[in-house]
Amino acid sequence: MSKNRKNRVRHFTEIEGVFMAAPSGFGFVERPGRETVFIPADKVRNAVSGDRVAAVITDPEGRRNLGPVGEIRAVISRSKRFIVGELLPGRLLNPLDEHFNGKVKITGSVRGVKVGDWIKVRLLDAGGKFTEALKGEIVEKYGAAGSIAADLQAVIAEFELPEPYTEEDNQAAAKIIPKKIERENLENLFAVTIDPEDAKDFDDAVSIADGEKPGTVQLGVHIADVAAWVTAGKKWDRKAAERGFSSYLPGRFLPMLPGALTALISLRQGVSCPAHSVLFTIRESTGRILSCRRVHSMVKIGLRLNYDEVQEFIDDPHSRPAAWSAEQRKNLRRLIQLTRKMRRNREHSEQPLSIETTEVRVLCSSEDLSLTGLKKNFSRESEQLVEECMLAANSAVAEELIARKVAGLYRIHAAPQEAKMADFSRMMQTEFHVATGDLSERDSCERFLKNLPDDPRKPVILSNFLRSLPRAVYAAEPSLHYGLGKTRYSHFTSPIRRYPDLLVHRQLWALDTNTKLMSRDFLEEEAQRCSHLEERNDNAYFAANDRLKLHYLHQQDDPEAEMPPVYEAVIARIIPAGMLCNIEELGMFGFVPAEKLRRRDAQFNHRTRRFRAGRGHVQYKCGDILYVTLDSLDFIRGRAVFRPV
Repeated sequence: MSKNRKNRVRHFTEIEGVFMAAPSGFGFVERPGRETVFIPADKVRNAVSGDRVAAVITDPEGRRNLGPVGEIRAVISRSKRFIVGELLPGRLLNPLDEHFNGKVKITGSVRGVKVGDWIKVRLLDAGGKFTEALKGEIVEKYGAAGSIAADLQAVIAEFELPEPYTEEDNQAAAKIIPKKIERENLENLFAVTIDPEDAKDFDDAVSIADGEKPGTVQLGVHIADVAAWVTAGKKWDRKAAERGFSSYLPGRFLPMLPGALTALISLRQGVSCPAHSVLFTIRESTGRILSCRRVHSMVKIGLRLNYDEVQEFIDDPHSRPAAWSAEQRKNLRRLIQLTRKMRRNREHSEQPLSIETTEVRVLCSSEDLSLTGLKKNFSRESEQLVEECMLAANSAVAEELIARKVAGLYRIHAAPQEAKMADFSRMMQTEFHVATGDLSERDSCERFLKNLPDDPRKPVILSNFLRSLPRAVYAAEPSLHYGLGKTRYSHFTSPIRRYPDLLVHRQLWALDTNTKLMSRDFLEEEAQRCSHLEERNDNAYFAANDRLKLHYLHQQDDPEAEMPPVYEAVIARIIPAGMLCNIEELGMFGFVPAEKLRRRDAQFNHRTRRFRAGRGHVQYKCGDILYVTLDSLDFIRGRAVFRPV
């Protein structure tokens, strides 16, 4: 090394922080209150996402829009001691978590384990500061990749999801008696629950009635009063806190609370149930909220409805089930009309971002884990009706906590970094030929989203836009919710399945009973912990859903069929090795290798990011539509390969 080089090394700025990896291998070192440092893939060494690392800034000016650039020198402490993955040839582990960069070399015995098996590995300390290659030893085996049961168990183990409650747990939980508090009797109201057909719990209901003054209406949002049943620090509170959220994996439901307790707490049809209600007085002609009040109540659900039948009624009011009375029909129609006006008011005043995506989930039997198909989940007016009521209640609770000057727990969503939006704009322009305009301001983002072309490119563009945004998280201080356009927002309406909601209920109980409030410091710790648990839960769901889609494709692949299934795909990204395509029907990305293109002479152009063939007459570019069919499935690496038809 030259003398000049040595001098430059001495002047590198040393930093410590938490390394967060991207699926592509690069990552960032995050430092509280400081600019993040970009780490290229070849400078990551053996750091794993979440590790606390020592690094140096090698280029303070950095790359365009990426900030300072650095390299990791050592891992100070590991974020996790175990990792789940599939055994590859050569005693290597292929991690299930896509954010885990690199492979792990297996040491010790591999007796009884075959290539392709799911295994759990304990990471071994390598070198005094973890600077050598990652190594690990097998501690548990779950079964062969390609088995649905083993795949799901591997996901549960990798993301450290809790085991289901036992029968003994449910028997004990069924004996709980709710705490007493003065309650307002609201059993005379027309109240309904509206949920998915396969809902596991019923923690919210809505009601509508005449207001006290002419021209007004009373909208009630009634939430299961979970804080009456689950006492802070007791057994079921500790277990709920550990879980943080209910986990809804395909074929596996891991509830936050025991099923027997959930059944007691849920708002059930025809039964007097304790609730925590927010009652709004609204001008019926305009949908404008005039006032609201919050009460502990007793409610009785008159109808248990699902989204499909409510949507059918919206589309055709004559389609109502015979069991619906004329009065119930009238009240439901009134509720539909009111929430339409409320939504128009909110969209005008708050300008929420127009991000409507379609999720495709795998339908998997919880009894035998058989796959019965795919289901598209998208926002219809029946879902929007309930959403509008819940948004109003969540906002009202946040407003009350702030007005009464007590510590709270809030849902916030930070504005995106300008650099990330600039990257998004550049990619849209160069690869999709879509002009975004200046996206540095929120209102310009909303205009861009509203004017997106209504064609197959739209889901890909929305997906890229969402990846440019930070995650919504929990915080002990109110702040901007960028997606909703709100500055005071909390989570109150799902306390059976979200622990943050239960904490908000508990703080309100303390206010109402003049007992000890939770401190801001405690709620800040809980906010960070719950944000982490929520991300873990989401990642587990996506991993399980993606895995089971491979099984679904395998089921659909009939070697004897004259014509295999053909899917419409949109080219989302092009690299020299091939093209990543969004297949909306399946809700997944599939890879089309360059060698599978119909023109064998196709060449990748680095400048235009396109494949060209035959003197440029045939080309593939981002945004183009392809029709593809399944070529192969790799259960070990968890990917599907397609080829053009």
